[in-house]
Amino acid sequence: MNDLYKTISGPGKGIYKEKMSKFIAFATPVHTPEEARTFVKSIQNEYHDARHVCWAYMIGPDREIWQLNDNGEPSGTAGKPILGQINSRQVTNVAVAVVRYFGGIKLGTPGLTAAYREAAAAALDDAGIEIRQQTRRIEIFFPYIAVNDVMKIIKQTSATVVSQQFDNSCFMTIEVPLSNYESIKTRILGIDGVTE
Repeated sequence: MNDLYKTISGPGKGIYKEKMSKFIAFATPVHTPEEARTFVKSIQNEYHDARHVCWAYMIGPDREIWQLNDNGEPSGTAGKPILGQINSRQVTNVAVAVVRYFGGIKLGTPGLTAAYREAAAAALDDAGIEIRQQTRRIEIFFPYIAVNDVMKIIKQTSATVVSQQFDNSCFMTIEVPLSNYESIKTRILGIDGVTE
């Protein structure tokens, strides 16, 4: 199982100008459609005087959740080229919003499409791309006497400790790569006294 995916390293911004129209693009990491919509709403509020705020997002390691919006521009001239830039980089967990200030000269369908595409590309390039690994968390409970055995498996595998609490009875949340989840979980739950 391949549990790697590409996403942006952080927020990015890009500006594109064409025939006196100005396109300001923003890219940001998101993990849910609600986060994406909140991001778009914040851009719309900040740039409330702009003619259009068009956007697209892609979410999930398998890139299965997405949406786009032309926000009053001719159909297919804004959201589609923005999403096209997300797709061409094969990134996910990202939202891109492009603010347009109209300069008084119509750009036509090809001009609009190119402008939104270039602005989105600039924001994504500015954000940078990194490869991440899909992970899953396991919460375990165990007696203090089992700490060494649990820690030994964590050190031998690609698991990382997210949180821990040691007392007479211990609690730990660990994060493991999706591809090793079952084998690591089986090994840890095989230790005497360890439960989920």
